[in-house]
Amino acid sequence: MSSLKELQDLIQEKYDIPPEKLAPDASMRESGLDSLSIAEFVFAIEDHFHIELPDEDPNIDTLGELAALVDRVVAAKDNLKKTA
Repeated sequence: MSSLKELQDLIQEKYDIPPEKLAPDASMRESGLDSLSIAEFVFAIEDHFHIELPDEDPNIDTLGELAALVDRVVAAKDNLKKTA
């Protein structure tokens, strides 16, 4: 499962960024988000998916990279649930 579509919907809803600017390989900064907006978006993602994202890579700049990180965290959370 990829979180990309949900992230695109969430960022469009929160920041009113047109879908054509939300390509997976486009820079979020070049799409109009500053550092503070990206930090707020990360909190919104954590709330939406009920996860906590690690601070492992502050250089994540594209929605595709962020979706891959969210997918890894969600899969790890799901695996923990299955083994508990």
